Amino acid sequence: MPIPRVYVETSIPSFYCSSREDPESVARRNWTQHWWDFKQANFELLTSSAVLDELSQWDSTARAGALELLADVPLLPMDPPIVEIVKTYVRHSVMPADPSGDALHLAIASYHKCEFLVTWNCRHLANANKFRHIRRVNTLLGLYVPALVTPLELLGQEM
Repeated sequence: MPIPRVYVETSIPSFYCSSREDPESVARRNWTQHWWDFKQANFELLTSSAVLDELSQWDSTARAGALELLADVPLLPMDPPIVEIVKTYVRHSVMPADPSGDALHLAIASYHKCEFLVTWNCRHLANANKFRHIRRVNTLLGLYVPALVTPLELLGQEM
């Protein structure tokens, strides 16, 4: 059986390297670090230049650590159809109209047939209330529909 392909969205290295101390951030950081350090070997991790671009714009001290975390993660190509997919997501109100944000990550993961898109963005991506709409639009476009999950969901029965 092939190893599942996982698209790593920007919030994953962000929480891995976060220094925030509020209880929710600490929990997300711990789950992210545990998944990355002990479970990510069970998956084929992939990311994109869009994630690296977002991380490069940070002015925080965590930027170098976040970029280093992804240094060996292969980048999926930004093939021309991805731009049209993003436009369709925005047109169908699947995602907000930020061309470098959530719609782009979803388009890349869908176009490249990733089984999972791992994220802590529970507003626009890992959101059960949005998933039906995402699935409907991806089906209309003939695209694969990745599972939109958090690292906690990829830890399995352990936590």
